[in-house]
Amino acid sequence: MTADAGQERGFDDSLEAVLDIGPVAHGGHCVARLDGQVVFVRHAMPGERVRVRITERSTSFLRADVVEVLEAAPGRVEAPCRYAGLCGGCDFQHVDPAVQRTMLGDVVREQLHRLASIEWDGVVEAVEPDALRWRTRVTFAVDGDGRPGLRRHRSHDIIPVEECLIAHPDLPQVLGQTWDADSVEAIVSSTGEKILVTDASISDAVEAAVDGVVAVDGTTRGGRGFVTENVLSTDFRVSGSGFWQVHPDAATTLVEAVIDAAQIKQGDTVLDLYAGVGLFTTFLSDEVGEGGTVFSIESDRVAARDARRNLHDLPDVRLVAETVERALRQQMLGDSADVVVLDPPRTGAKRVVADIAALGPRRIVYVACDPAALARDLASFAARGYRLEGLRAFALFPMTHHVECVAVLTAAPNPGELDETA
Repeated sequence: MTADAGQERGFDDSLEAVLDIGPVAHGGHCVARLDGQVVFVRHAMPGERVRVRITERSTSFLRADVVEVLEAAPGRVEAPCRYAGLCGGCDFQHVDPAVQRTMLGDVVREQLHRLASIEWDGVVEAVEPDALRWRTRVTFAVDGDGRPGLRRHRSHDIIPVEECLIAHPDLPQVLGQTWDADSVEAIVSSTGEKILVTDASISDAVEAAVDGVVAVDGTTRGGRGFVTENVLSTDFRVSGSGFWQVHPDAATTLVEAVIDAAQIKQGDTVLDLYAGVGLFTTFLSDEVGEGGTVFSIESDRVAARDARRNLHDLPDVRLVAETVERALRQQMLGDSADVVVLDPPRTGAKRVVADIAALGPRRIVYVACDPAALARDLASFAARGYRLEGLRAFALFPMTHHVECVAVLTAAPNPGELDETA
């Protein structure tokens, strides 16, 4: 793991080096070493020997991009996208989809082991489509010449693109024309409805091709300001840029995984934290039956408004338009719960782990899009008496380093309970 002969420390950013690539790491890169210093390498695979160019340096590590593969690893393929390595939207265009899932599984495993001392022997499950043409919501940045594109990795620079291979084929047409705004978001729903979110001028022809145009601030400019998503024969209203899973089969996949993990009983009190427009709440309501209650907690104003529309006919649902932290600490949700479901943002649920555990739920179902935050929070739950019973991981973002996990935790029996059942 050495630099080319003649290279010295104190290099400039044009340094190239030959490196032997180590394991995949969280964030879309692999780890190598150069003269003992850690190098995070993009566009590599574990076990390869590559020539890299150093792109960033700090006092503790370097970043680099592969410029030549000298010894390829099994599973390396020709990147299908001509912008691979230029735009920052994809991490693994050079990796066969099945091998991508193996690499993602290694990341989940490493994070759980390192941050939570948990050994996980699972695999990352494929969800179709498992490679290209899956993303149903794409925001394109617009450069100074009005050309839509995607940003470079870790940069504000915009790479104009004429096509995006992970974009769903039914998205509104944004590429191939100019826009007089900073961004254009294209959205297509599972029911085929299309909207644009942008402050750009819109021609009659463009407006006629979509169901609505929404300004970046959420104001409806023309047509409808929302789309209808359908999951397991149930419709959901999602306004503008409101949060919804971008893989076309993600919502159904996650609902089924959550309901299976939650093991709801008739009459249960269930909390759905970070509930968004009410996706999980709807199906949790089906499970609690008469005498049960589902609290649906969401602080985003637009999502909470959509949730009121989506959940208005469910008598066992209680909507709480408040932050999860405030709702828990001010006991807006009561002092106990049977099951808690949470789907926090990428940063995780660090601030509310203790509050959730204090409710004494028999099961906690944690949906996570960041394995590092998940592992950190699982360690915190373990310190409060909750153990990981099971975890499923799904490749809902093919060609990228993102992976979605559904973990289920149960209250560990105390020593007295163990003695009684021995």
